[in-house]
Amino acid sequence: MAEFMTGEIPLNFKTNPYKRVEWEDDLTDPNTGEVLEEGTIFWAEYGNNLEWGLYNAYRFLIEQARQMQRIQVQLELDGRVPENSGTFSDTLDGSSNKISLDKALTDIIEPVAVGTTTLIVASVDGFTPFTQVTIFDDDHSEDVVITAVGEATITVSALTNAYKKGAKVARSNVQIDTVNSEMSVGNWQTFNVELVEVV
Repeated sequence: MAEFMTGEIPLNFKTNPYKRVEWEDDLTDPNTGEVLEEGTIFWAEYGNNLEWGLYNAYRFLIEQARQMQRIQVQLELDGRVPENSGTFSDTLDGSSNKISLDKALTDIIEPVAVGTTTLIVASVDGFTPFTQVTIFDDDHSEDVVITAVGEATITVSALTNAYKKGAKVARSNVQIDTVNSEMSVGNWQTFNVELVEVV
């Protein structure tokens, strides 16, 4: 019984990891109907083994379908751009092929006015000159080009909107849903803070 499934299993198994139960009916006397030998008793451990077996089988099928999709995309791209090996593909399932989304993101720590070119930010990690970024808050959004990066500043082309303290500067304002394999527009985030005790 220790071999029964009790949770998720690794998907790189080499042999069938599912241990099945050999079910037996009651053995009864055909004349009297008396039970001579009881059949297999259904225990919760057996039921859980069934449930986890089905769950893990579907996990394997989903992963297999994702791998097939990546192969299909790679073959399609290789037909259009020979020898590219799928370099320009991402099936949005969390297993990117040679490319990854640039997730560089920081906050503007002071409000900025229209026409501003120097942004004081919380971090400059991941930002480089001559790349495009999106600046956004809950009111406005625009794409600008970085012209220089300092120790705590990012210089950009003149802003056409004013932005609040806490506005985002992002290389990519998108969110990837790996469950549904979709890419959606990222949202401005707000938080509620509750003060529960002052010491």
